[in-house]
Amino acid sequence: MRAQGTSVAPARTASSARAELVGGLPWIEDAGKVAPRDARSLSKVFFDRLQVVEEGTREYQYARNTLIEMNQSLVRFAASRFRNRGAGDMEDIVQVGTIGLIKAIDRFDLSREVEFTSFAVPYIVGEIKRFFRDTSWAVHVPRRLQELRVELARTKEELSLVLDRRPTVRELAEHLGLSDEEIIEGLVASNGYMAGSLDTPGGHDDGSDDGPSYAESLGDRDPAMDLVEDLHALAPLLEELDDRDRRILRMRFGQEMTQSQIGVELGVSQMHVSRLLTRILTTLRTGMLTDA
Repeated sequence: MRAQGTSVAPARTASSARAELVGGLPWIEDAGKVAPRDARSLSKVFFDRLQVVEEGTREYQYARNTLIEMNQSLVRFAASRFRNRGAGDMEDIVQVGTIGLIKAIDRFDLSREVEFTSFAVPYIVGEIKRFFRDTSWAVHVPRRLQELRVELARTKEELSLVLDRRPTVRELAEHLGLSDEEIIEGLVASNGYMAGSLDTPGGHDDGSDDGPSYAESLGDRDPAMDLVEDLHALAPLLEELDDRDRRILRMRFGQEMTQSQIGVELGVSQMHVSRLLTRILTTLRTGMLTDA
């Protein structure tokens, strides 16, 4: 912006230096105080200039930094949605959200014809969610145990350097002035800080951590068990059939004969064999469902 004509030389000098700093962009003394509505329109001007100036120049840095400060209202708006999450105070959340804002500024393209607010909010919210995902407890743990986890982590690191090995529960307890039971409770509670992946390698008896993953040690349902259960339930029902019905089942499913072949064996038509099989199988199926 050009200063009004004045006879004070220092004022003209400051105005000239300021104009040289920002080039063709308007000078904004305190970008953080720009109203959201004005920030929306000014952002278009600054983005338009940001795309043509050389990265690393004073003009580029001024445009980028002004966009960051001018759009802090977007960060505060997004951060307010996480006010009651219980992990981290609002200042931390705003700082994390600002990282998302910076990413959005660096990746925004005016040619997409999308409002910057619509483009930036998902970046900001995503960064905040990632912060909670990486720093929040996977399960609810009492506050005293959360604080004990921090103490244990620091103490284990200190003692490991001194002892050149992992400290025992007794050594941790003596160092912190706590009982063995309290140390064990704190170690168990630490498992709730972050949910582990089933692909994480397990440990060996010798203390190494290059064993098979937890997923590899989990059992799976054996499909053959269903067959065993079905055969066990079917046996008494087969005993209740007469000799001819059991013979028909043996020929059809044991010897894998066709219905026509069974008909020749019994001296009946293939259609009659089909009706007999339908009746027999329906009787067995109904009996198994009743037992279930």
